[in-house]
Amino acid sequence: MAPVELPAAQKMTSLADFDPPKKHKRNKFALACAALASMTSILLGYDIGVMSGAILYIKKDLHISDEKEEILMGIINLYSLIGSYLAGRTSDWIGRRYTIILAAAIFFVGALLMGFSPNYAFLMFGRFVAGIGIGYALMIAPVYTAELSPTSYRGFLTSFPEVFINTGLLFGYISNFAFSKLPLWLGWRLMLGVGVVPSILIALGVLAMPESPRWLVMKGRLGEARRVLERTADSEEEARLRLADIKSAAGIPESCNDDVVQVSKQSTRKGVWKEMFITATPAVRHIVLAVVGIHFFQQAIGLDSVVLYSPTIFEKAGITSDSQKLLGTVAVGFTKTIFILVATFLLDRVGRRPLLLSSFGGIILSLFTLGTCLTVIQHSDTKVKWAVGLSIATVLSSVGTFSIGAGPIAWVYSTEILPLRLRAQGAAMGVVVNRTMSGVISMTFLSLSKAMTIGGAFFLYGSIAVIGWIFFYTFFPETQGKTLEEMEGSFGKFRAKPRNVPRAPNSDKDRDKPIQLQNMDRV
Repeated sequence: MAPVELPAAQKMTSLADFDPPKKHKRNKFALACAALASMTSILLGYDIGVMSGAILYIKKDLHISDEKEEILMGIINLYSLIGSYLAGRTSDWIGRRYTIILAAAIFFVGALLMGFSPNYAFLMFGRFVAGIGIGYALMIAPVYTAELSPTSYRGFLTSFPEVFINTGLLFGYISNFAFSKLPLWLGWRLMLGVGVVPSILIALGVLAMPESPRWLVMKGRLGEARRVLERTADSEEEARLRLADIKSAAGIPESCNDDVVQVSKQSTRKGVWKEMFITATPAVRHIVLAVVGIHFFQQAIGLDSVVLYSPTIFEKAGITSDSQKLLGTVAVGFTKTIFILVATFLLDRVGRRPLLLSSFGGIILSLFTLGTCLTVIQHSDTKVKWAVGLSIATVLSSVGTFSIGAGPIAWVYSTEILPLRLRAQGAAMGVVVNRTMSGVISMTFLSLSKAMTIGGAFFLYGSIAVIGWIFFYTFFPETQGKTLEEMEGSFGKFRAKPRNVPRAPNSDKDRDKPIQLQNMDRV
């Protein structure tokens, strides 16, 4: 007797069995929500971009030393740690959506304070407030976007925060150039104060967004979560399966179909940290290593120095005019923006791992070439035109290769691999590592350049990038096409090379089988 073919709805019991169509229209509602949430990242990008040019005029107006300049440029990254630390608890308490509004409101106050700063001390206070807002924004934008996005193009949507960081960077550079001709006391204050505009737009736009379906499930609001998923999934079937997987991850029985249920607190904040660092399973330990590692290397390779101090680098390369330096920074902003837009369309086609490794390969080549050119220029009595031209080209190539892989993938990968129960605090941990390293790099670049020459600084960054490439090749499995609830099954066993393995099996016995075969293949 021929086997009876079951209806599709009966055959598919989890998202592991769901195979979305290869060609489909992107969900416009999910796209709009991801874009609105990710706009908070404009705040960081604008601050980095505007400070790189404004510092030229702040130094002249406030008469600050190189040491104070370093502190002023980089301290906001350390201030943002406070916001990142608070954002994990805040987003679990009031929700992802209202946390985004809070981030915009705090940065609004910070931008106003910086714009009206009468002296260096007041300016530092303004950067303290703005830094807290940036910390909130950096943590919450990728978390919300990852939790809302359909599986089929989650990489595309989750890369939006990096897109808007680069957009903000470009706006900051343009603001520098636009206000550079104003009186000295007014120009840099307007450059910083204009940051209130994106804050207002973000706060208003977020009001039209729904709450994250995963946060709603965590609070027992299943009816609301169901309605959000139905609007953001590729199909009704995917929405049903996504809800079932989220309920399973949150410890809610699949048979429970009430609109509102009572959910007991599975773990306190202390319990989450304990699970990540003390009682961690091999899979969770691997995930934590990946999250910390990708954020560490994204910043330790010194690309923030290239962006923040691009006018200084152009000056060392032989460009002396302030206008030409600012035009050079605009070119940096355009390059970063163009390449991040390319990256958004490649993440779900090429995959995270190939893009990340290719990106770091390009960064390594660019940094070593830039270091060589700057060293040649420094030791030459005459202007070496080829070295000057190649220095400018490698500044652009370094930020371009960073934007096409290392920039967006750090946020995409670190957010999507964290289990639901650990996601808010785990994402906050990643932001803490990211901002700490960014602060260290940006606050030491001038001192490092004096101690070992500017060329030597880029040789050091290039060497760190080599170590980062080896780390990613060894410890990072591919996550393309997996649901957030399936991720944990991809970790726990290090693989040097990804293989095409069937998506997460339904039984633990089946789950182990392909992993064992992979390791045997390696041997």
